[in-house]
Amino acid sequence: MLAKRIIPCLDVHAGRVVKGVNFLNLRDAGDPVDIASRYEQEGADELVFLDITASHEERDIILDVVSRTSEVVFMPLTVGGGIRTLEDIRKLLSAGCDKVSINSAAVTDPDFVREAALRFGSQCIVVNIDPKLVPVQGAEIPDSVPDHLRVQPRPGRKADEQEVYWDVHVNGGRKPTGLDALEWAKEVERLGAGELVVTSMDADGTKDGFDIEITRAISEAVSIPVIASGGAGHPQHMAEAVTTGGASAALAASIFHYGEFTIGETKQYMAEQGITVRMVEHNQ
Repeated sequence: MLAKRIIPCLDVHAGRVVKGVNFLNLRDAGDPVDIASRYEQEGADELVFLDITASHEERDIILDVVSRTSEVVFMPLTVGGGIRTLEDIRKLLSAGCDKVSINSAAVTDPDFVREAALRFGSQCIVVNIDPKLVPVQGAEIPDSVPDHLRVQPRPGRKADEQEVYWDVHVNGGRKPTGLDALEWAKEVERLGAGELVVTSMDADGTKDGFDIEITRAISEAVSIPVIASGGAGHPQHMAEAVTTGGASAALAASIFHYGEFTIGETKQYMAEQGITVRMVEHNQ
C-alpha cells in the first residue's frame, strides 16, 4: 500500500514566510529555506509554497526562494500562486520545483491545463479546487459555463435538507464560478492534471477538521491523487482525511507553523491508527 503523505504549506511574501489571518495582519515568520529544512528533518513528505501576493514584479523573488530551497531540501516541492503562462511554469521548474499548482488560470482557460500537461508532463501539474456549499438560489452560473460542468445538487442530499451545490470558488474563495466541483475535478483530470488539491472553503481555517464529504466525493470521482486541504487542527483530522475521506495526502499549515504538533507526532498518531506513513528517525 502506498504511504499516505503529510504536506506542510508555507505562505511566502517578498521572499519570506508570513503568518496571518485571511492574508491580513501578516507578520514575518522566518526564512523559507530554514523552515523547509526543519520540516524535512521532521519527516514531511512534500512541501508547498504559495506565493500569496503572486504579482508579476515579485515573481523573481519566489524563483530565488525556490532555487535556494531546492539546493538544500530533497523532498518534492510544489509552488502555487499567480501562475498564468507556460513560461511561468518553465521558470519555476527550472528554478528547482517539482510541481506547480494552478487554480484561477485553470478556471479562466481550461485548455491551459492541457497545454501545461503536454509540455511538462501530468506529474508536474497540480490543480487546486476550492469548493463551497451554496444554496440553489444562490448559485451564480455564468453563461460561459458548459452545461456538463454546471453546478449540480449535492449527491446523497437528504430529502429534508436544503438543496445545495458544491460551487468552485476562485480569488481566495471570494468568487463563485458556477462550476460543479465534482464535474470540474473530472474535467481537469481529463485535461491532464496529475494531482488535485481540494480546499473546502467551508472548513478552511476552522481547525475543526477537513470537509470529509467533499474530499471523499472527489476522491471517488477521479483516479488521480487527491490532497485534502483546509481545516486541519489535530492529527486525527489528518487521519480521517486519508481514511474516511479517501485522500492520498493531507495538507496543513497552522498546526505545524505554530508548533501545536510536529510532523513526527502527526505521523506517529496516524501509524497508531494503522495508516501506512513514511517514518524517519529523530523526527520529533
